[in-house]
Amino acid sequence: MSQPAASPGTPARSEKTPVFRLLAFLLLPPMHMLARYRIIDGDKMPKQGSFVFAPNHYSEIDPVVIGVIMWKLGRMPRFLAKASVFKNPIVAKLLHASGQIPVERSSNARGSEPLKAAGTLVEKGLAVVIYPEGSLTRDPALWPMRGKTGAVRMALEAGVPLIPAAHWGTQKVMPRYGRKISLFPRKTIKVKIGDPVDLSAYRGKPITSTVLSEATELLMDAITELLADLRDEQPPAERWDPAKKNQKETGRF
Repeated sequence: MSQPAASPGTPARSEKTPVFRLLAFLLLPPMHMLARYRIIDGDKMPKQGSFVFAPNHYSEIDPVVIGVIMWKLGRMPRFLAKASVFKNPIVAKLLHASGQIPVERSSNARGSEPLKAAGTLVEKGLAVVIYPEGSLTRDPALWPMRGKTGAVRMALEAGVPLIPAAHWGTQKVMPRYGRKISLFPRKTIKVKIGDPVDLSAYRGKPITSTVLSEATELLMDAITELLADLRDEQPPAERWDPAKKNQKETGRF
């Protein structure tokens, strides 16, 4: 079935603005020392126009890895990032200048503002990265856990492609909930980008909780399939659900 075309609101100039070039200058050398990056199906990332990029998430260094991959493919990442990351004033200035969006993690602080901010970026023809799991996976084997609906909602409301992705190898650089980075030996991180998730059955319809849940399942299935290809393993028959395991939705445990 047909997929929405990339947004025509594509920036006329390169997305590699001075602030992103500064971030690349600071981050690329150490990230290349830590790992080599093998990108599979990189041509599936839209070369222009807006889209929602939805990768798996199991290490706190994941956003930097995804940033490196998007830089290599010529697109600049804008994340919905934990508000705590913005506490350092220097870091906060760089994050705000590069269009990153702070998100409060507590349930009483959440709302529609982050998605509104992401929607503004989409209107400008930019890419927005949303981790559909909402936090590091709770699955002990690092398979994608139950997804949340933000990525699907953004794609449906904005009418833009929803691009799934998976990566594997990041856990060898920084393990889940780990604070230390493994420097040697140099690691290999594999990234596979998927076809746009087919949301044609839901576009143009009221965005109900049922629609969001069904579409999110499609997204998580796509991410899991990509990861299974990278790992050359079979994923579990049932996706990990923190609620069923009496686990917190966010934070460490």
